[in-house]
Amino acid sequence: MIISNIMNCKRYNSYGIFRISVGVCLFLATLGNTACNKIDDVFSQRLATEETNWKTLEDGKANLMSVYGLLRSATVADNSHWLMGDLRQGDFTITNRADMKAIVNGQLNASYPVINRITNWRRFYAGINAASLFIERSSEILAHDPRYTQLNNDVDIAQARILRAFAYFYMTRIWGDVPLLTSSHDGDFIQSPRTSQERVLAFCTSEILEAAKVVPFRYGGTDPIMPGLYYGENWPSWNGNVFTRLSAYIILAHIAAWQGNYVDAAIYSKFVLDNRSTQYFVDGANPLDYIDMNALTENQNNYSPFAFKRATVMVGFPFEAGNGLATANGHIEQLILASPFIPKAVPEMFVSKDSIIKIFTDPNDLRFSRDLATNRYRTNYFYGFESERPIFNKVKVIYPSNTSGDITLFASTMVFSRLEEITLLRAEALAVLGDTDEAIITLNTACAKRGINYSLANSPDLVKAIFDERRKELMGEGWRWYDIVRYNRIKKSDEVFAVKNDQEMTFREFEQAGGVYWPVSQDVISANPAIRQNPYWQ
Repeated sequence: MIISNIMNCKRYNSYGIFRISVGVCLFLATLGNTACNKIDDVFSQRLATEETNWKTLEDGKANLMSVYGLLRSATVADNSHWLMGDLRQGDFTITNRADMKAIVNGQLNASYPVINRITNWRRFYAGINAASLFIERSSEILAHDPRYTQLNNDVDIAQARILRAFAYFYMTRIWGDVPLLTSSHDGDFIQSPRTSQERVLAFCTSEILEAAKVVPFRYGGTDPIMPGLYYGENWPSWNGNVFTRLSAYIILAHIAAWQGNYVDAAIYSKFVLDNRSTQYFVDGANPLDYIDMNALTENQNNYSPFAFKRATVMVGFPFEAGNGLATANGHIEQLILASPFIPKAVPEMFVSKDSIIKIFTDPNDLRFSRDLATNRYRTNYFYGFESERPIFNKVKVIYPSNTSGDITLFASTMVFSRLEEITLLRAEALAVLGDTDEAIITLNTACAKRGINYSLANSPDLVKAIFDERRKELMGEGWRWYDIVRYNRIKKSDEVFAVKNDQEMTFREFEQAGGVYWPVSQDVISANPAIRQNPYWQ
């Protein structure tokens, strides 16, 4: 399948930064065992010259959408969002893939092609470079096309700033210190060293705070910040597709929480929850509300954040099949599903029965428990619990719905945050700050439609209860490792967290050595001697 609306791209530099030139980049996704490329492989076709770009309204739209497309590819290529987020000390058992078993076992520098590819940050710098180029040059359109207004350009640049900052935050969670580049480059070999994570995140926060003053709560409707159609489309066309003001504050809240700044995390997350009504039944859009299990996992009433694009996708990257974005690679379904959902004998990873029983302990939990009315196990999260390998079928957006042969395409959204997630993050912030009563109320708001109710009587360790709830609600959404890191930072435990060279390490020792981060690909270090490997992996 062809992923459209991505810009034509040129050369890579030492970070894989490639220059957006013009036209459209065609990303060809892997189709089973066919000869098609993976989602991160680029087939470039020159459609115009640099001189004819940055002239029309259509150039503005195509160039901005290219930034979204490049960062979508960066996060999901080789299923890296889930390999990096869900496998380290996670809940999944690997069936037979040695490379994934290496990740589960913490052998992140093992010599496997997939590990080498996902530890190469060049794909993120491609998106960062595209964003910088848009920020620098998009205003040129104003002099050529009266349809492209100053407000349109201001909003577009603000989105590019948020996207660039999001990419940097996403990378710091993976690698810690990363080179901070804030201007575009045309394939030059840049010998730039890594920038401290603190400085990178300070840049991200500053950029998003400024951009958040400009981006609207919604696009293409009656939003007072930017009323009227956006690129000729109304709000239902844009919801879940582009970053809004709520998206900006969600990212700010996560940056603050990652830094341990829970005062700001509480403030930013409160802004999101206080303003979520801006998404309610507005201009014909789906409502933004807490959804029940059938809506979450079965897409009842088309409310699931995983199914195509929805207002319930507050930060994420959709793969809408109707726009030609269904792919075989870049979706968790490729790893977790098997027969009878797709023509595949066994899943590549699954949650064992022992783990399921250990994690889902509440008999009223609608995600997994025994339905007393039917005396059968609920199947919203797990299909075939009685079998040797229960299938984790929480996400199952298959396209077309009736698959045949060896080719299966998926159209699920990579969801970074949704309403339940940001609500749980706010509960986390409130608990850390000691606002116990409000933290419990917020926690129960997030999980009320899961059949669970928390109290200090049944959950005296409130922080643990919140992270236990995140473990259940966000299973398979790429959060597990980052939640483990934040939890251990909060708890400051002296218990053994890891063992290296027969030496036991507490979490603090593990983090100080750089163990929470991934190694940088040797390809990056070989291309740029200014880059130093994370010390834990040297």
